[in-house]
Amino acid sequence: MKTKSLKQNKINIITLGCSKNLVDSEVLLSQLKGNDMEATHESEKDDANIIVINTCGFIDNAKQESIDTILQYVDEKEAGRIDKLYVTGCLSHRYKDELENEIPQVDAYFGTLELPNLLKTLGADYKHELIGERLTTTPQHFAYLKISEGCNRPCSFCAIPLMRGKHVSKSIEQVVTEAQNLAKNGTKELMLIAQDSTYYGIDLYGERKLKELLEALSEVEGIEWIRLHYAYPSQFPSEILPVMASKQTICKYLDMPVQHISDNVLKKMRRGITKRKTYEVLNEIKEKVQGISLRTTLLVGHPGETEEDFEELKQFVKDFQFDRLGVFTYSHEENTHAHSFEDDVPEHIKKTRAAEIMAIQEEISLEKNKLKVGTTLKVLFDRKEGEYFIGRTEADSPEVDNEVLVEAKNQYVKIGDFANVLITSAESFDLMGTVVNP
Repeated sequence: MKTKSLKQNKINIITLGCSKNLVDSEVLLSQLKGNDMEATHESEKDDANIIVINTCGFIDNAKQESIDTILQYVDEKEAGRIDKLYVTGCLSHRYKDELENEIPQVDAYFGTLELPNLLKTLGADYKHELIGERLTTTPQHFAYLKISEGCNRPCSFCAIPLMRGKHVSKSIEQVVTEAQNLAKNGTKELMLIAQDSTYYGIDLYGERKLKELLEALSEVEGIEWIRLHYAYPSQFPSEILPVMASKQTICKYLDMPVQHISDNVLKKMRRGITKRKTYEVLNEIKEKVQGISLRTTLLVGHPGETEEDFEELKQFVKDFQFDRLGVFTYSHEENTHAHSFEDDVPEHIKKTRAAEIMAIQEEISLEKNKLKVGTTLKVLFDRKEGEYFIGRTEADSPEVDNEVLVEAKNQYVKIGDFANVLITSAESFDLMGTVVNP
């Protein structure tokens, strides 16, 4: 069957999973274009003859999505609609041998640390001069900024260290340079991401340097919002709190995945923290950064989680009243510490528990949103969708948090710009408002 091989190669990169994967795809894209190769990210056009899938291998659902996507493009290859299919990312890193045996139609598999090899296979050179530069695939006004790779934490349920290796920090200078390059290209908001942002700097400097990094980034011209994600509660670096409180460019926002509150479950999870200490850390954050919005992620159904443990978790959610919250159900992952336990919470119970938590959070979010009616908030607008301009406040990260809707019928805002919005009504996860003059 005739293929597209007579045309100049065009590469399309497909990204699955988290924002850290997205950054990796953006780096790959910039390297390919730096080699004068035609490359796109998740192009809707059906004109690429080479596909690179950047996979996720975090939990069962993500792994299945990755496998389904690989098989979809295997069909495309066998039908002659593409010439080459390459797979990279977390799933490929973790299960390379199995994938090569089970899906041999893929031309090559690469791990998370094999970018130079992937580029070589694609006919490109790894250009060291492009380190710190990348082509963003997000809207121009915001970007994810990865400050480190890998993780040294021993959490029982997590396979990230198996796929991403030990914690490796970028230098402060390197992160600042990347932030400056992003700002020059129109980025106004930076989402700082890592497997564990609070561990930043220990490997390079012998001590935690997140405070110094935040101070340096707050001086980058053109950046108006800096948002910190994935702060581990154990050994939390409290010295960053006065910086967060005093620097205008650092959002009063923190994403801290506490996972659970029961001492029984926290011990089984190997989280290195107790219920009492978790409350102490969270209360200190709220006390020292007035008005901060706290986001957390919880995990239900871990082996050994009893009904009593779950009731304790529900009470914690009710008592602490997080501004933003998400829930995962436990996934029994090979080669993790928890895999040695019996996966003793049935799947339907896991899902029921997750739904109960989210129902509680929906009520909390609604009540918090109602309090914002009548106030004026600074909003960064991301897109226009249907009859609405849609944006976010300082309390909201893209894709996972609440949004602000402004009717486009009689009002206009420029995508990527900030505007003051008077909040007129509220729902559980959305605010509605009208643009007001500064």
